[in-house]
Amino acid sequence: MTTSISAGDVKSLRERTGAGMMDCKRALEEAGGNVDQAVELLRVRGQAQAAKRGGRAATEGVVQSYVHATGKIGAVVEINCETDFVARNQDFRDFARDVALHIAAAAPLYVSEEAVPEDAREAEMRIFVEQASDKPEHVRSKVAEGRMRKWLEEVVLLNQAHVNADKHEGKTIEELRAETASRTGENVVIRRFARFQVGEE
Repeated sequence: MTTSISAGDVKSLRERTGAGMMDCKRALEEAGGNVDQAVELLRVRGQAQAAKRGGRAATEGVVQSYVHATGKIGAVVEINCETDFVARNQDFRDFARDVALHIAAAAPLYVSEEAVPEDAREAEMRIFVEQASDKPEHVRSKVAEGRMRKWLEEVVLLNQAHVNADKHEGKTIEELRAETASRTGENVVIRRFARFQVGEE
């Protein structure tokens, strides 16, 4: 027996995920009308498609800034896409604005894990190993690796959950980037950022 999917169901799933109408309809049919399952299907597919697009050159884009209401903290971010058409797209610009706001609030140090210098990793690892010296020898390296993973979540932009957890449902910047790539149909790359705070060196 096929589950009948109403146009309203498709519309609300589309509003929730930003995926195309036909993709939403197919996902709902496959999920037997279960909305959460359909969302999961769309996310998995969107990220798979975004990964496929990852090899394409992203040479267009925007530089977006955000300055906190106090005027004491601000951020500038460059986000690239493949075409000028997407660079002018409101959804893409909103994503860029959300990333700039997040950078100002969360103070990441690096865009991606690949961007973390080896000497910074080594310095942190030495500290984590030292901190784990009171643990039994056979678990020390695991404890240190766990702390390294947590540190990377704290300092790497793509690993951080967006500071506006209500709006973005606790998704990481990488998940939001993949969703934007999925919706725009283009490779979306967070190229670089700078954060400024009054009085900070």
